[in-house]
Amino acid sequence: MDIREIKNDIMKQIEMRSAKERPFIVAIDGLGGAGKSTIANKLAEELKTSCAVELIHLDNHIVERSKRYNTGYDEWYEYYYLQWDINLIKRNVFLQLHNNNLELQLPFYDQLADASRDKKITLVANGILIVEGIFLFRSEWRGFYDYRLYIECPRTVREERVLQRDVYIGDFQARLDKYKRRYWPAEAYYLEKENPLAVADRICDFLR
Repeated sequence: MDIREIKNDIMKQIEMRSAKERPFIVAIDGLGGAGKSTIANKLAEELKTSCAVELIHLDNHIVERSKRYNTGYDEWYEYYYLQWDINLIKRNVFLQLHNNNLELQLPFYDQLADASRDKKITLVANGILIVEGIFLFRSEWRGFYDYRLYIECPRTVREERVLQRDVYIGDFQARLDKYKRRYWPAEAYYLEKENPLAVADRICDFLR
């Protein structure tokens, strides 16, 4: 399935839906390095030819470092449960939309300042909201989506991508050590706990 096929699938779902007082919510999930951001950007551009589209990258809405590092919990737990304010996102995005409120207020994280600043996002009822990020199909959020797209990618490819990409962590060994302590155990926990592939409406492997 390519981007145009996904677009057509989404547009068919929009035509058939009964809830027309709020945007159609598309969630793009997948593990680290699967290509979620790339796919989300391409899909947003494709959908913009048909309707208004807003794209939210979940990584823009993480919390300050003091809330997700050195908390006393294991690092994988910090990443899975503390990296984002799960209840705030549920309350300020998903519940607001399902109550037909089109004006959202979200914290945007500034990495250099290590601080968040609230900004307003105004949507349109007949548009599409794409939310892209890891762990989107967690039980706290997954019931709010109208369309769930999971990006599947071989583990070896994903691992190579993130280890080459995340140079901000340090040298290669530092990157590898951090992924082994923090990110990969959280991903394994997510797969076992939530089984996101079973929740998805579509599973796509763009390497094939």
